[in-house]
Amino acid sequence: MKLYVAARAPNPRRVQMFLAEKGVHDLDQIEVDLNAQEHKSESFRAKSPLARVPALEFDDGRVLTETRAICTYLEGLHPEPNLMGRDATERAFVEMADRRIEWYFMLPVAHAVRHTHPGLAPLEQPQFPDFGQSQAGKARETAAWLDGELQRQPWIAGDRFTIADITAFCALEFARLMRFKPADEGLSALQAWRDRVAARPSAGI
Repeated sequence: MKLYVAARAPNPRRVQMFLAEKGVHDLDQIEVDLNAQEHKSESFRAKSPLARVPALEFDDGRVLTETRAICTYLEGLHPEPNLMGRDATERAFVEMADRRIEWYFMLPVAHAVRHTHPGLAPLEQPQFPDFGQSQAGKARETAAWLDGELQRQPWIAGDRFTIADITAFCALEFARLMRFKPADEGLSALQAWRDRVAARPSAGI
């Protein structure tokens, strides 16, 4: 199989961290240059019609896209260490936490960066800076809520590290491009959590 990724992009990094946590190091990873618009080429669109990374190409030519779907497949192949829930109840709560981060933190961060950062202009045309600033505010609101959650539990979805922590970490690291650092905004629990995740080997990919 081949995994198509892109340097510094948060969604491919989620899958790469997921693989690292699983101890899977033998999957071919192919870099797609977003700034060079390689993801919009005819050859790549034949694999990922919406021109998005990551994409996992099976040996039989089928291609699985969408980060969560790829991770679900990989969890089935490599069930330990478990990152998505051990039973129906835990899976539901882990997915809830992961979806909350994806929709209410990662997405606003992505909109903020893509619409306000000059380096992202080639990927987002036209840019709408006012929209980007409004999304930055929404991301900060979610970060404040998340700080409260982390004051009462050690990890995003509860008492252990899961895929939700990977999603939140990749989103938070991407938020550096909008000059967001939890410690600078008094979010000490979120900062402490971030530093714990950053110390994990998977964060250094």
